Amino acid sequence: MGVSMSKVTVSGHPGSGTSTLVDGLTQHFGWNSINGGEIFRREAENRSLTLAEFGVLCTKDESVDRELDKTLQQYIADNETNIIESRLAGWWAFKMKTKCVRIWLSVSEATRADRVSKREDIALDIAQENNAARLLLDNERYQNMYGILPDDPTPYTHIIDATNISAQEVLEQAIMIMEEF
Repeated sequence: MGVSMSKVTVSGHPGSGTSTLVDGLTQHFGWNSINGGEIFRREAENRSLTLAEFGVLCTKDESVDRELDKTLQQYIADNETNIIESRLAGWWAFKMKTKCVRIWLSVSEATRADRVSKREDIALDIAQENNAARLLLDNERYQNMYGILPDDPTPYTHIIDATNISAQEVLEQAIMIMEEF
């Protein structure tokens, strides 16, 4: 069975496995992708800020966020980028009426903290605190700027609960979604 839809957004909170899923989809389909988290992290690094500090800056200066979001919207609208990963990619595609699959990866807070702890080589309690602080800041920012919450299911065509399944199983579900869509 082939895939006629060649554009997909992948969204989820930090530690939900979006980057891993995007890597798998990119390899499986031979598609290209853009990672919104990497754009965000690169901009924080360019400004010599931690992710938390950069999140605070974005809260105080909406123009920073709006510029990053414009960049993502350009990738969603182009005819070259197949996979767009970011917390708001599904929302932008929905609002732009882009015909595509919009996936949200749902993962428990405990599992996300465990993954972030391992990825960033930090203590689990620090990862939990960082995740909670970032989620609070981001949700407040997105609510104030756009009137949306990333995990509101409204824009997503599919939600995958990735809490208790492997990265391979998440990828297999996403491939099935793409083949059926």
